[in-house]
Amino acid sequence: MREIVLDTETTGFDPESGDRIVEIGAIELVGHVPTKNVFHEYIDPERSMPQEAFEVHGLGDDFLRGKPKFAALGQKFLDFVGDAKLVIHNAAFDMKFLNAELKWMGLPQIPFDRAIDTLDIARRRFPGSPASLDALCRRFGIDNSARTLHGALLDSEILAEVYLELIGGRQPDFGLSTSASSGTSAIALENWTPPPRPRALPSRISPSEKEAHAAFVAKLGDGTLWPK
Repeated sequence: MREIVLDTETTGFDPESGDRIVEIGAIELVGHVPTKNVFHEYIDPERSMPQEAFEVHGLGDDFLRGKPKFAALGQKFLDFVGDAKLVIHNAAFDMKFLNAELKWMGLPQIPFDRAIDTLDIARRRFPGSPASLDALCRRFGIDNSARTLHGALLDSEILAEVYLELIGGRQPDFGLSTSASSGTSAIALENWTPPPRPRALPSRISPSEKEAHAAFVAKLGDGTLWPK
């Protein structure tokens, strides 16, 4: 199963008001395990950076000037994503921007049902508790000390660890965590027992080992429980 953990940085909150994406960071998971396949690009937004946004991610006009425009990267991004599910914290925000940029290019937009929203998962698992990425790092003991500013690639790396904890720990497919799972598939895992083998496995004890064991038991005397 292939998933893409994704984050974006932008110039603001609303693409319809002229805000643009300035950074995309995405990490590939296969079977919930991160691979070394990543997508990371800084993007020239073709507009000035508001001070409020600069204070969040530190990406200013001088740094972004000369970086590729989204029009040069849109197809490359779609090729990287393919048909994988997108794991995003507050998916509505990032999907809104990604689809706006893709629409302006005349490229296919990404259906929202392909997004796995970790913010929604966290709020359902821990109702009433803080569900920010930093708060979830504290809850799960994930080191986010390098996160002094928002950055799309770093946030994606952290989110990948948070996501694995949210879905039941680092081995979610083996039913090792019962408190984090729900639904019929989780119940089936919890209640599963191995069926008997149709034929017993052949003994791996050699004749000399059997003789040595019998001699050892004989030395224990008649009062031992072993022969019984």
